[in-house]
Amino acid sequence: MELSERKKKILRAVVESYIETAEPVGSKALTSLAGLKVSSATIRNDLADLTEQGYLEQPHTSAGRIPSPKGYRLYVNELMEEQRLSLEETKQINEALHLKMQELDNVINQAGRMVSQLTNYPAFALAEGSRRLTIKRFDLILVDSASFIAVVMTDSSVVKNKLFRLPANLSEPQLQLLTTLLNTAFVDKTLDQLTPELMRVAEHAAGNSYGLISLVVSFAMEVLDSLENSPVYTAGASHILDHPEYQDVGKAQKLMSYLSEDRALAQALALPALDGDDTKILIGPENVADELKDTSVVLASYDIGDGMKGVIGVVGPTRMDYAKVAAKLSYVADGLSKLFGQPELPPGTPEKEE
Repeated sequence: MELSERKKKILRAVVESYIETAEPVGSKALTSLAGLKVSSATIRNDLADLTEQGYLEQPHTSAGRIPSPKGYRLYVNELMEEQRLSLEETKQINEALHLKMQELDNVINQAGRMVSQLTNYPAFALAEGSRRLTIKRFDLILVDSASFIAVVMTDSSVVKNKLFRLPANLSEPQLQLLTTLLNTAFVDKTLDQLTPELMRVAEHAAGNSYGLISLVVSFAMEVLDSLENSPVYTAGASHILDHPEYQDVGKAQKLMSYLSEDRALAQALALPALDGDDTKILIGPENVADELKDTSVVLASYDIGDGMKGVIGVVGPTRMDYAKVAAKLSYVADGLSKLFGQPELPPGTPEKEE
């Protein structure tokens, strides 16, 4: 049944008051909060109707009302106003996104930390590829006669390096020869193609060169495997303790422990965002994981390019300021898309808050 405009105003006032105070809202307070020129008795009747219809809950008989997941959902879908970020907030986000970081995972990790600081909620970020990655380039750098650094760059511009120590001496000409061989035989090949190519090269490699090639190619395979099973970067898990809903240490610890489980978090939180929606809000029971049934999750997706997408989001109590969190996440996601899509992020020209 469609709610009347008066009941919608009351529901909105309850949600926004509860978001701000974490305290149940009574009928007396609602008279001024909702801006309604009606009697307290009328508001009490409307509160009772909203409770009966499942939009509100009453924790105790004599207490005020709090929003239910159904009430939050109606608020998110119809009642909350889109928020614009302040000049200071947009400046803070732009400065963080302008950091000169070379590796994709560092950018994503930094973005997650920034979002946690901006929202005061635990945050997570990751990238998901829709295609198989390959190595674009190998570089070998001689450290001394018994060690060298292998540098690999993927076709998604991720750069990784590793130090190798050897039992025998290695010269600069030998290292250059190995570099040429690696860049001839092992670039533009997917993870599944590297092992057969390594076996083919073994038939022709001379002396101990195959052992060195095998070391570097194995490292490249580790890099590709880790990127195709992208880690989830989490930040600010302890922020959950700042909210009254998690004063119970056992309850807080259970959620914090779950947030540290990389793949479970990716499957439960990130994958639902990769279905075409730029921003998604999952409220309480809408979350698939049991550990998240009492929380809300706000997600935003961004484009990395080359068939890859990323997801950034926050986890918190259902008493979340959805409009503000969604606005911040959307701005960060848009900034990340621009950062990965062109050399420099265009300077923002946000409107000043009214």
